[in-house]
Amino acid sequence: MIIKFTLNGRSRKVDVEPATPVTDLLRETLNLTGTHVGCDTSQCGACTVLFNGDAVKSCTLLAPSLDGAALTTIEGLSGSSGSNRLHPMQEAFHENHGLQCGFCTPGMVMTAVALVTRNPAPTEAEVRHGLEGNLCRCTGYQNIVASVMAGAVAMNEPAIGE
Repeated sequence: MIIKFTLNGRSRKVDVEPATPVTDLLRETLNLTGTHVGCDTSQCGACTVLFNGDAVKSCTLLAPSLDGAALTTIEGLSGSSGSNRLHPMQEAFHENHGLQCGFCTPGMVMTAVALVTRNPAPTEAEVRHGLEGNLCRCTGYQNIVASVMAGAVAMNEPAIGE
């Protein structure tokens, strides 16, 4: 079946099998490998993308559901500002050492962006609650939480020239 959707700000038209998970579409068909597959059961959050602005786990989302929708992956996040710079949340993760092996990081970043978009000034408790569906096997989460808190501030700063 043919689906039409917006991927990282660009219109796409793709022929997919009805049972194709979005992770497979992204990784195998579209060669966007930043969305990771950890569990295939929506438990770990490594596959989190923004689906019409909401953080969703793409391993159990079927490709036909993208028809008419807007999807943003980690690859499209930095381009959302119209420059080649990292998105403020990505920069915050880098500056605050919010990663170790990096496997969970794309999902964490995408979840954090959705969280801060809904709640521009989250408390630490709200950040911890918002990240509950994303697992990290390497860290104690403190640097991840600090990254999200710093990212929230950065996402809400006026852009240079405003």
